Amino acid sequence: MTTIRTNLVNIAEKRIYPVEILIENGKIAALKPLEKEARVAHFALSGFIDAHVHIESSMLVPSSFAPLALAQGTVATVSDPHEIANVLGIKGVLFMIENAKQTPLKFYFGAPSCVPATPFETAGATLGVEEVAQLLALPEVLYLAEMMNFPAVIARQPEVMAKIEQAHRLGKPVDGHAPALRGADLKKYIEAGIYTDHEAFTEEEAAEKLALGMKILIREGSAAKNFEALIGLLDAHYPNMMFCSDDKHPDDLALGHINQLVSRAVKKGLDLFKVLQVACLNPIAHYGLSVGGLEVGKAADFIIVEDLENFEVLQTYIEGNLVYDKAQKETFLNAKPLEKEVVSQLNSFKARKRKAEDFAFPIPKWVRRLQVIEVLDGELITRSLVYKMKKIRQMTGLKNGDNFEAILFEDILKIVVLNRYVEDAPIAIGYVKNFGLKKGAIASTVAHDSHNLIAVGTSDESLAEVINLLIETQGGIAAVSPFEKPQVLPLPIAGLMSDKDGLSVAQAYTQIDTYAKNLCHPPLRAPFMTLSFMALLVIPYLKMSDKGLFDGQKFDFTKVFQ
Repeated sequence: MTTIRTNLVNIAEKRIYPVEILIENGKIAALKPLEKEARVAHFALSGFIDAHVHIESSMLVPSSFAPLALAQGTVATVSDPHEIANVLGIKGVLFMIENAKQTPLKFYFGAPSCVPATPFETAGATLGVEEVAQLLALPEVLYLAEMMNFPAVIARQPEVMAKIEQAHRLGKPVDGHAPALRGADLKKYIEAGIYTDHEAFTEEEAAEKLALGMKILIREGSAAKNFEALIGLLDAHYPNMMFCSDDKHPDDLALGHINQLVSRAVKKGLDLFKVLQVACLNPIAHYGLSVGGLEVGKAADFIIVEDLENFEVLQTYIEGNLVYDKAQKETFLNAKPLEKEVVSQLNSFKARKRKAEDFAFPIPKWVRRLQVIEVLDGELITRSLVYKMKKIRQMTGLKNGDNFEAILFEDILKIVVLNRYVEDAPIAIGYVKNFGLKKGAIASTVAHDSHNLIAVGTSDESLAEVINLLIETQGGIAAVSPFEKPQVLPLPIAGLMSDKDGLSVAQAYTQIDTYAKNLCHPPLRAPFMTLSFMALLVIPYLKMSDKGLFDGQKFDFTKVFQ
């Protein structure tokens, strides 16, 4: 029997009082109220839950993700493994499930619904109706993960609807993904039985979705930051809202997780109990999670925090076991290091090295316009910019047939995507604004959702250099400069994740992130995370596939030179 004397934050009853918590056989045996005058320290509350996250985006396997998350008071995640599924299919999903079992953190997985996300890109695997049904039948898989192909849902495409119906048959919820979807199309999307969305980026959009019965997830990741835009809805709509990170790099995770959002919300003057219901209880109810929190007879999954403003986590308990203790500066896990043989089997990489001339993009004759992707810092959406070629020619002196590399003073850079699943694929080339690179190039094999090689650079030479570095390492992130030694963070597991521990990867990422930011003026807040989303076709408006420039509104390819 374990006994803890502290102040209980009872979210359901909306009150705080001193108690003695008795833990036996992993469950809360009793919550004995103490006299009001009893001197007890700190506060006990239900553990935090990330209601939508891709563990792979942390560049860590689940057993390495867990120590960083537990230290932030996270006891469970609702995890969509579609990143590794796009590379390795079911094999990759099963790896995530098995690796997660090495840690006490409660990972709840979904069956990826859109692998590949669209037919306009090349992925390493395909999950059809049979494969999705196979995953949904697993006890570790609780839901159908985000249905990104919203045009197919609206059109009632048979294969997409069969996946949704399979989840409904098993009584498992279906996650949504519908950025900027409004009006009649939104209603049709919801009518298919999809009741969550984490992609709303304006209060008006989120309010419409809430009014139609959707549950809104407030997302704050390393690149997409929607907290400020949506937090004003929480006071009135807290029963139907949750918090999530979606995609969070290891350096950010080491600094904070859902606890940061709780602290920010409370400091804005929002009701403590409403905020904690969003952070701790709503995901349990919606997804049917086996997370107990602080109720007699339920699993003892809870945290001890210093105060109810900053939410600095002192201890984390799962199933009654102390799994993180700040005083000892330790997370208690028994995860085994990944064997080299296992790591070598968890990748798919066939692209060959390229030369600078392979990235040449001659200006065609009689072209009048150039279409450029405009990056928005802190957002996944982009915009379309159109330049008159007459102005481009005046600024650069380029003529028809000349290779167009970049216009640094206009911050127009070349962006390329290379299919990594075949040896000799053609290179898709376009142009992007607002990366701020003044020299060199950056590249990544984390390129949502098909995870081909993606790079942005100031010259064809730098593009060739940075891409070849990643071909040598069989995946990772890299940055090159003409004046400094290049840097690479290898990600040998599917080109997405490291086989190292979380703190080591966080430190390595911080180093290469700083290197990349020093190449830019002004720097993006998360250049590598932003780069990774330039290939995500299901987020409007302009993106790059390995097959060409893509218009997310028309949901079809468009031309760079027009």
